[in-house]
Amino acid sequence: MKVAVVGAGLIGQAWAIVFARGGCEVSLWDGNSRALDNVVPGIARRLSDLKDHGLVSDVDEVLKRLQATSSLADALAGSHYVQENLPEVLELKAEIFGRMDALAPGGAILASSTSGFPASAFTQGLAGRQRCLIAHPVNPPYLIPVVELCGAPWTSPAAIEGARSLMDSIGQRPVVVKREIDGFILNRLQGALLQEAFWLVENGYVDAAGLDATVSEGLGLRWAFMGPIETIDLNAPSGLSDYCQRYGGMYQSFEQSPNSRQMGQGWSAELVETLNGQRRETLPISELADRQAWRDRRLMQLMVHKQQAVYAEDVTKPSPEAECGRQAVGTS
Repeated sequence: MKVAVVGAGLIGQAWAIVFARGGCEVSLWDGNSRALDNVVPGIARRLSDLKDHGLVSDVDEVLKRLQATSSLADALAGSHYVQENLPEVLELKAEIFGRMDALAPGGAILASSTSGFPASAFTQGLAGRQRCLIAHPVNPPYLIPVVELCGAPWTSPAAIEGARSLMDSIGQRPVVVKREIDGFILNRLQGALLQEAFWLVENGYVDAAGLDATVSEGLGLRWAFMGPIETIDLNAPSGLSDYCQRYGGMYQSFEQSPNSRQMGQGWSAELVETLNGQRRETLPISELADRQAWRDRRLMQLMVHKQQAVYAEDVTKPSPEAECGRQAVGTS
């Protein structure tokens, strides 16, 4: 499969690594010729780091799948999928998508890495708007596998499914955002945590180090291998509904406190029922205890790893980003 990467900055180069490592033939284009001059050496350096940590087996083989081109038309020719990575300027997005829609093969999916704009903001007038969507990565995508896929109201199911299938095939973890929303999913979750974190620090409840320790040595240990819904599902004897019955009142009291940030209208019985139903489809109540034991084993393994990593830092001073990458890619 041929993939075109439009925009050869840091995110474009990172995407090129993801696609080429996954076996795709990749053409890179950038309107800045100087950026193109530096793109392959920059990618080679990162691939070398990935190989040192066991995340790429053959740097030269991956590099053979990469080609930088000074022509957008040449980059798009024969492509099955296009990943755009231009700066976060709406006019630029609209202009480049117009050019890509005119030049790319009719069956090619056109995706944007934007983290701020919905697809509907810059694809409405395109003849091929049904093939346009957002494929929002977490930086750097060659280490962190989640990719948020979000279409406009007119994006076809085939385009979403095509992007999802491609991401699966190259080792990424696609998450389909079912309708447009500002910030998509990851940034809204991160934003909610940051808002509360900033408020807690600002109002003297904790300092920054204590706040970070609460996440890295508390919430983050579980979140390294399971999300917040599964976390609470495993934290009560009978799963999510039981947890909400036990602790829902406590969380709702936070919303009513005049000293706390408003967090919404609380948990409705309907929402709890929906979430619990989804969890029971994934994990029957009869398997909850086994999953809790699995969680504990993973926590033990993670704690051993963290202790060993502290010792290894004193000896070899490895890159924290590379160590994080080892975990992220290894469990994708």
